[in-house]
Amino acid sequence: MSLNLEALARAAAQGPFTRVLVVDAKGSTPREAGAEMYVWPDAIEGTIGGGALEWQAMARARKGLIGVERVALGPALGQCCGGAVTLFYEALGPARVAAITGPVWARPLDGGGGPTPPEVLRAMAGPGKLAKLVAGWIIEPVAPAPVPVWVWGAGHVGRALVEVLAPFDQFALDWIDFAPERFGPIPQQVRQIIAVDPVDLVRFAPFETHHIVATHAHELDFALVHAILGHGFASLGLIGSASKAARFATRLGALGHSSAEISCLRCPIGEPGLGKHPQAIAVGVAAALLRDASETPKRMG
Repeated sequence: MSLNLEALARAAAQGPFTRVLVVDAKGSTPREAGAEMYVWPDAIEGTIGGGALEWQAMARARKGLIGVERVALGPALGQCCGGAVTLFYEALGPARVAAITGPVWARPLDGGGGPTPPEVLRAMAGPGKLAKLVAGWIIEPVAPAPVPVWVWGAGHVGRALVEVLAPFDQFALDWIDFAPERFGPIPQQVRQIIAVDPVDLVRFAPFETHHIVATHAHELDFALVHAILGHGFASLGLIGSASKAARFATRLGALGHSSAEISCLRCPIGEPGLGKHPQAIAVGVAAALLRDASETPKRMG
């Protein structure tokens, strides 16, 4: 996982914190390299795998540990994983986060200054999506901008979708409905949009947006699908059944949409084998979005 500047900025807005980053993982470990958590005196966000490793890291972060720690999970903590991890503890605040620029962030582990060593410069120019330690420096690629996801509808499925998707920093979530009372709790990183006529908003969606249409009314669903197909998108999902998809396909064809355009519509959404519970639908949608987000965004429609 790459460095997510938006997530760091949100964390820094809550006050200075210690970032604990897994920079290396060998053998069987709870999390992979790139996993991270943010530690404040009275709160945490994220996880490096739970268990004794995470509790020890939290305690050390709160005592002010800065720098690299190498932990053999079996001998040191009695965990059955048996692998080893290298953790990097770093104190961060608003000013330091705001100063991070460029596609790669490199800094010495000891926090000192001086010129960047040649081997670090070479590593910065090379490929890779994970943090690495080189010549006493830590090098992290900065993640690209999060992928836009627009959830249309604040009913039970919409609420489940937002609840499941919000923790993934690679998504920028917009949640849209026509009345404020329709929304449930809104996570900090989710943008709530209230629109008397949600269809009017489609023209403002970036072409790389993943749309999930799950409103309270079939006719609003149809109007949104029609508008999105004519606008351009990365993916388009619709709550419903195979029969609803067939009815929509006939109507969309009558409005001039091609078979290729209509075939881009995913309906029903989710994974049928997981069931129809809202959270089960949301889990299936999240899995599909994570697969899509790993590919190069493309415009359809």
